[in-house]
Amino acid sequence: MKISLSFITAFLMLSGLVYCQTGQNFGAPALQPQMIEAPQISTGNLGSEPVAAGDLVYLSVVGSAELSRSYRIGPDGQIVLPMLKAGVAIAGLTPAQIAQAVVAALTGERILVNPVVSAEVLEYRSRMVSVMGAVKMPTVLQAIGNTNLLDALARAQGLAPEAGPEIVVSRPRTGQNAESIHIPVKALLAGNDPSLNIALHGGEEIRVPEAPKLYIVGNVRSPGVFPLNELEGSTVLKALALSQGTVSFTAKKAYVYRLTAGTKERHEMEIDLYQILHRKAPDVALEANDILYIPENSKMRLSAAVVDHLSGFGTSTASALLVYH
Repeated sequence: MKISLSFITAFLMLSGLVYCQTGQNFGAPALQPQMIEAPQISTGNLGSEPVAAGDLVYLSVVGSAELSRSYRIGPDGQIVLPMLKAGVAIAGLTPAQIAQAVVAALTGERILVNPVVSAEVLEYRSRMVSVMGAVKMPTVLQAIGNTNLLDALARAQGLAPEAGPEIVVSRPRTGQNAESIHIPVKALLAGNDPSLNIALHGGEEIRVPEAPKLYIVGNVRSPGVFPLNELEGSTVLKALALSQGTVSFTAKKAYVYRLTAGTKERHEMEIDLYQILHRKAPDVALEANDILYIPENSKMRLSAAVVDHLSGFGTSTASALLVYH
């Protein structure tokens, strides 16, 4: 069967018309509208707090090894990238904003066309908080997110046994001397007053002083040096409880040796121990570094020793001597 040339021409024209209407091209990929990709930005997840001078950030620029490294923010709040004529001001920016600022600087100076930048904070030096003193593990931490006093103490593994009754938090103030906040330990740990668990923003210094000491010597069961863990101090009765009470032949009078203000010398205070123990006199307050001396009644001990010795001669002889005495 013969096909005329006119029929073939008509068929080809019809095929071209169908192609134009369907937009399909089986010999080449279909043409698509050209899309301009925006610069890609990703941020690290170490912290999303704004940075400040002294902080350490890490920039990763895809395909640019010379730009991908850590940068310390200078005192002027800027970082200096290779090939850039001017520094990039990033103080006060979050990691996402830092990446955007770097992209703008690279494209603005025509270093890269569509840079892919990620930013991550490696160190918040501007948010450092130090914990020192009577803690189990003195440490330095970064106040990232909602960091408070209890968080900092937990990072220091808690208070040491010799910790005193209060915590001192020194907080910097712009253009002024540091502010010192005294927080009682017992009230903080009790949790009844949430305001004591203060928020930390960086720059604070947490100091846990050692407890002042109380010295108990003399005629007690367990003499020694004892920490004063209460803000209100101690008393004679509390001191006796710490030293497990007196032993036999204790004198009626006790003595407190207290430092004289402004000197290294001590003055003596006499205490009627017998009256206190028998609730005939009020308890006596003791201060830090006091020495409580509870003497022995040597006459009572001597009398008891004599009686004990004479009892060896027989009950009748000892009784006769005691009656004679």
